[in-house]
Amino acid sequence: MPKQTFFHLSKDKQDNLLQAAKNEFSRVPLHEASIANIIKAAGIPRGSFYQYFEDKEDLFYYLLSQLSQKNHERFISIMKEKDGDIFETFIHSFQFMIKDNRNTEHKNFFKNAFLNMNFKMENTLANNLFEQNQKNQYFDLINIINRNNLNIQNEEELHQVLRIIMAVTFHNLVQVFVKDLSNEEALKNYTKQIELLKKGLHKHDSI
Repeated sequence: MPKQTFFHLSKDKQDNLLQAAKNEFSRVPLHEASIANIIKAAGIPRGSFYQYFEDKEDLFYYLLSQLSQKNHERFISIMKEKDGDIFETFIHSFQFMIKDNRNTEHKNFFKNAFLNMNFKMENTLANNLFEQNQKNQYFDLINIINRNNLNIQNEEELHQVLRIIMAVTFHNLVQVFVKDLSNEEALKNYTKQIELLKKGLHKHDSI
């Protein structure tokens, strides 16, 4: 998280620094990114940078969490539009993400993030819903999920269902960049996998 001095900056100065960081993290992955390039683009001294953030990782994960928060808010909005249908919500959210990631402003940033994915990045992109500091958001989410058509027994099973679908979602987003899939092909593959999860994989004997 940023130091308190960052939040004392005007919004324009905050946005300017974050945009400079996004440009650098779009150019190269986190481990290759240069603080020198960020502060040059933002027009601030190196000493000021360290008054705002501990290091480039601190800045990167704050930026990632901000983008993740926007995705979460959009996800909740779609969930409400779909009357709590978890499968339709994930499909429409995925469709929006792959279209949004074609935008030049976002494409390289997310490409670098997804192709260099680690546990911390995945948790940040998922908005870390299962951590204590995100419990309120998690409860907001599960309270609008329509459970009537879900074959689950309790909240723990719902929790695991969400983890499974998120894992499938991240895998498919990585494949978009690894294989340079078209939107149509990426959506087709993802929808097929979600439909398989929805249907279930175990074949029950007919009576």
